[in-house]
Amino acid sequence: MAQKVKVSPQFARLCTQFSKILGGESEIEAGPVCFVTRMTNLKETILGRRTRSPLVQMQMFSFESLSASGRALCLGETAVHQSQVNRLMSNLRKRGIKVTSLHNHWLNENPRLMYMHWEANMNPVEFAKKTKASIAFLG
Repeated sequence: MAQKVKVSPQFARLCTQFSKILGGESEIEAGPVCFVTRMTNLKETILGRRTRSPLVQMQMFSFESLSASGRALCLGETAVHQSQVNRLMSNLRKRGIKVTSLHNHWLNENPRLMYMHWEANMNPVEFAKKTKASIAFLG
């Protein structure tokens, strides 16, 4: 049974706004951490079999450690086709967001998938808007 996390009304409103901007479902974890998930529509096969697994399809975003000035630790992750890596990396970096990791998870997937992670210390609404604009081309 999940425990209900007590947070300020401000944090809860901010989490809802963060989720709406990113177009995902939010939940608040202990910390508090606002955690948002959103499914993509990647058409992938792994080992020759079609996959719709959340391990492949899910994008994840979060913010936590909200300061009095409104800044927070903001994180993002998504899978992208190898051909989309440079564009996404450039989009994030030109908006002041640090790309922290680029790696694969699977073998024998088609088309080739890479997983990108990014971070920023900024206002969560600003991060959500910049992230949304950066990933918009992914469809």
